Amino acid sequence: MSRESEPLLRALNRMRSVILDPSTLVKVVASGKQRGTTPKWRRAELRYVDLKAGRQLQITTYDATQAFTSNHPVGDPTALDDLLDVPFANWIVTTATEQTQIQAKTATTALVETREVASTGSTTEADRSHDRTKERLLPESDPVFRVLGLSDKDGKLKPSRQAKYRQVEEFLRQLDAALTDAMKSGKVRKPTADEPLRIIDLGAGNGYLTFAAQRYLTEVRDLPVVVTGVDVKEQSREHNTEIAAELKVNAEFVAGTIDGVQLTEKPDVVLALHACDTATDDALARAVEWEAPLVLAAPCCHHDIAAQLRKAPTPAPYSMLTRHGILRERFADTLTDALRASLLRLAGYRVEVVQFVESQHTPRNTMLRAIRTGSPVKGGSVKKEYDELVAEWGVRPKLAELLAQKSS
Repeated sequence: MSRESEPLLRALNRMRSVILDPSTLVKVVASGKQRGTTPKWRRAELRYVDLKAGRQLQITTYDATQAFTSNHPVGDPTALDDLLDVPFANWIVTTATEQTQIQAKTATTALVETREVASTGSTTEADRSHDRTKERLLPESDPVFRVLGLSDKDGKLKPSRQAKYRQVEEFLRQLDAALTDAMKSGKVRKPTADEPLRIIDLGAGNGYLTFAAQRYLTEVRDLPVVVTGVDVKEQSREHNTEIAAELKVNAEFVAGTIDGVQLTEKPDVVLALHACDTATDDALARAVEWEAPLVLAAPCCHHDIAAQLRKAPTPAPYSMLTRHGILRERFADTLTDALRASLLRLAGYRVEVVQFVESQHTPRNTMLRAIRTGSPVKGGSVKKEYDELVAEWGVRPKLAELLAQKSS
C-alpha cells in the first residue's frame, strides 16, 4: 500500500485515464464536499454497463432526494470531465487489481492512498449488467419486516407485500436525507442516550413506517430514538403495542385524535404519512404548534379543496382545469399541497415538495418535507401570492384555519 500527498488536479487527471479504460474499471464512488463548497451532487457512482447499444459508462448522481442515471459512449470524456469539476471531498476508484482513494485536503492538495484489491493474485470482477438490485437501507430479511408480516419466517419478502416494502424503503430514504440535512445544519439536535431523538407518527395505522424508522435509525444509523404513534383506532394502539413488545423497541402508542394528543416532550420529528384529507392539515398544524424541527408529510386524499372547487366558480381562463372531474381532482391535489407548502413557509419552515414513491406504485406519491428555520420567509411575496391564489379560486384551506385558531 502506498500513501502520499500530491496536487489534487494531478491525482484526478491520473484517475481520469483509469476511469476511461472500460477493460479494467470496476467502479468509482465520489462523495462529500470540499471545505467551503456546495457541490451540485452529494454523491456520484460510475461503472461500465453492457447495453444493446454496446458498452457505455453509466454515471449515477444523487442530490438530497433523488438519483439521476445517464449512460455515455466509451471514450467520450465530456460527462466525466464535468463530474471531475465537482468539488467532491473523496474519490474511490476501483479497478480489477487495485483501489485508489483520493482525499481532497484543500482545494489544491490531496492525500492519495493506493492498495491492492487482493493479495492472492485474484482480481475483482466488474458487474456490467444494466439492472442491479438497489441497495436497501433495511433488507427484506430484517426482523422488523418478519414481525410486521411483510416477510416470511425465512426472511423472504411475501409477493403480496412488495408494494408496502417498496413504500417503506422509499420513506426511509426520504427520512435519512432529510434528517441528515437537518442535523448537519443544526436544525435538529444530535441525540444522546439521555436525550434521544423524539419522533411522533400522527395517523400511525399499523405502524409499518413507525417501526421501520425506529429500526433504521437505531440499528443502521446508531441514533438513540424513541417513537410515539398516534391513531384514532384503539385496535391500532393494541396491535402496535404488541409489536413493540415483540421487537423490544422504545416505542409508545396512544389512541386518540391528532388535535387532541398531548406530549410531555416536544417532538424533534413529526411524521404524517397518508393521513386522509384534512387529517394531514391537523398534523401539520400540530407540528407548527410544537415548533417541530423536521416534518415529513405524505398527504392522502384531498377531498376538502376538491369539494370547494366544485362549488366555487372557476376563474377565467382556467375552466378547462375543472371541467372534467378527473382533471379537477388532480388539480385539487396540486392546489392543496401548494397552499400547504406556502403556509408552512409563512410559519417559519423551509419546504420542499418531493416525490415519495414512483407513480406506478401509488397515485399518492407527493411528500412535503419541511425543516424549521425559526423565522418566516422575508418579504411579502409569499404572503401576497398565497392571498391572491386563495382569493382567485375562492377556497379556504383547512390548514390556514387551524393555524389561525392556534395563534389567536
